Amino acid sequence: MAYWWVNHKQTRDHEVRGGYLWSPYRNTNGAFNQTYENMKLVRPSDVVFSYANGRIGAVGRVTVAASPSPKPIEFGNVGDYWAHEGWLVEVEFKAAHRPLQPKDHIQAIGPMLPERNSPLQKNGNGNQGCYLAGISDALGHVLMALLDIRQVRELDQPPTYLVDHEPNAQVLDDIHRIETDASIPETQRLQLTRARVGQGFFRKQVILLDPACRVTGVTDTRLLIASHIKPWREASNAERLSGYNGLMLSPHVDALFDEQFITFEDDGQMRVHPSLSREVLDKWSIDPDKRVDRFRPEQASFLAHHRELFNRKMLSS
Repeated sequence: MAYWWVNHKQTRDHEVRGGYLWSPYRNTNGAFNQTYENMKLVRPSDVVFSYANGRIGAVGRVTVAASPSPKPIEFGNVGDYWAHEGWLVEVEFKAAHRPLQPKDHIQAIGPMLPERNSPLQKNGNGNQGCYLAGISDALGHVLMALLDIRQVRELDQPPTYLVDHEPNAQVLDDIHRIETDASIPETQRLQLTRARVGQGFFRKQVILLDPACRVTGVTDTRLLIASHIKPWREASNAERLSGYNGLMLSPHVDALFDEQFITFEDDGQMRVHPSLSREVLDKWSIDPDKRVDRFRPEQASFLAHHRELFNRKMLSS
């Protein structure tokens, strides 16, 4: 197990809430950056201290090592100058019991900071040129103590997620096509494979955009499925990875949505297929007249496609 320190003032909220770290491969000018290269050295169970705005406010454990990934769409205008391809490391973060301002303890921790690529300047302020820094076990133990974390296992919160669908023959065939398609960039191949079953980076983006089931209101994302709005078979690779092409849904709602028994208007009005019996709706506590929250403009094209499939189903009934 190793200790790492991430400086991510601009993207901290996205990364901590989303459960990941992301960096481009190199600096904007193409220059080598060791603190980006460090992403490849991170391993599952490593500890990451999240530093932003002068304090360490969260600590996490790495769950999945680095893999190539496109830049997160939720970054928006932040990091416009960064390349669109880079490294993604999955981390389960927890808020610190007692947020720490390292500058207040610079006399104690200063001598323990790495000589090169230090996350802090000598005066205790953050080093903006450093993204992910490796730190010594000694410094890691000191930070844990200052943060009132007595045991590393306090950080353990193994995620249990429901997948989009069980990997049937069709899903396995789609995954095989992805893995053997040389035309798909390396930064997309692994993420597409995970997205096929509603996991990985796709799921994280959907959670950031829609953290609860639109119909049931359930917010425990462990119990929700990351469902594609525009079906996998009819979507482009970019659409398959886009968080805007996804909804977090309770399993029974996902089953109805996936088979186009229900759909939504842009304003949130739910439409229900007439073949769906009232008995099913009542037992699953689904109100056919329900209006959920309005959808984002970026979701409109995906919903329009889903409604088209819904209308075709209506005509064929």
